[in-house]
Amino acid sequence: MAPTIAPVNTSHPLPASTTVVIIGGGIIGLTAALTLAERNIPVVVLEKGRIAGEQSSRNLGWIRKTSRHAADIPLAQAADRLWAQMPERVGVDVGYRQAGIMFIARNEAQMAMHEQWLKGVEPLALGSRLLSKQEIAQHVPGGQGDWLGGIYTPSDGRAEPTLAASAIANAAIAKGAVIIEQCAVRTVQTSGGRVSGVVTERGEIRCEQVLLAGGLWSRRFLGNLGINLPTLPLTCSVLRTRPMNGPTDIAVGAPDFSFRKHIDGGYIITQRGALDAFLTLDHFLLGSKYLPALKSQRDFLRISMGKYFFKDLALARRWKADAVSPFERVRIQDPAANNGLNDEAMRNLRAAWPVFQNAEIEQAWAGTIDITPDSNPVIDQVSAIPGLVLASGFSGHGFGTSPAAGHLAADLVSGQAPIIDPAPYRFTRFA
Repeated sequence: MAPTIAPVNTSHPLPASTTVVIIGGGIIGLTAALTLAERNIPVVVLEKGRIAGEQSSRNLGWIRKTSRHAADIPLAQAADRLWAQMPERVGVDVGYRQAGIMFIARNEAQMAMHEQWLKGVEPLALGSRLLSKQEIAQHVPGGQGDWLGGIYTPSDGRAEPTLAASAIANAAIAKGAVIIEQCAVRTVQTSGGRVSGVVTERGEIRCEQVLLAGGLWSRRFLGNLGINLPTLPLTCSVLRTRPMNGPTDIAVGAPDFSFRKHIDGGYIITQRGALDAFLTLDHFLLGSKYLPALKSQRDFLRISMGKYFFKDLALARRWKADAVSPFERVRIQDPAANNGLNDEAMRNLRAAWPVFQNAEIEQAWAGTIDITPDSNPVIDQVSAIPGLVLASGFSGHGFGTSPAAGHLAADLVSGQAPIIDPAPYRFTRFA
């Protein structure tokens, strides 16, 4: 069952024109819309289904710098600053807590990865530090796991996906943004060699700029325009417990489970060591680009081929502006939770921290993540179509960096100085 999203009072009438159209009402599109609205730039967000109905409400809610690529850390640092300002900015508590994140290791190979990462980011002064087995026990008491050590960043944090997207959407609306649900964009229009509008299932909107923030759907949207965005889907299963007394407010990531405190007193838990890889045609089309990642992460993937392959294959890859698009046929990607993976997570967690023997499961769900070959997003202008900016491929990291990622996308759309150097997110790196 999908998480319950806080309500948003969206619009219905379709404006004839605006300055910026944002395709996709997930957390990235919404933070970009809020940034543009705060700059008094007219913006319309068009969502094919429901605001934050896919991965933006289904992720773990972690906000971390730990274990990110060094080039990605400036975006995460900017996001930290913006998350801290978010309650004042949107007027409500979005569950942001700077409670720290800890990754723990069972063996030398796992520990070496943390040591290597810490050495590589040492000049950035993140406050991250290695932990001994005894220090893990001090931070997270009551454990029985045989940990070799870990790494801990006190300035990392968390927020609530089901609260944050809605709060950001409502704040954007209050500042003049228009947000419309159940309205799929079929394609962009061009005039004189650049963007001049979009065609939706309900008609056309003229605009000067378009931001594509369509998550896992961005590849298919761009493919219809003859542009190849390399992303592949992976599915993560998650569960939430009822309120309980737990061992810590720190989010903990082990090799085969993770947990973090939820705002209601329960815990968000997942099998951190396994993701479902339901094969699609794109896996065969793009596989060679992912070989390095596959070699290092094969043990994390539960690869299977079944009904998902045929459902995906049935969706059009080319369509005309006056034809029903794939985005109207699938309003919300709603995969079933893999109960087997969730059961693994709970068994592993209970063995390590027996207090979770008393945990009662409140809810379980799954979400589909769009993964790029290097696990970093694209936040860049699309050179083939002037006036089109892309912000997609966040590879499971989008929620944590969303305030800064949306801000950067808004900077590119409006021609303002970027909040951080956008070079790591250039589209051309996949050429």
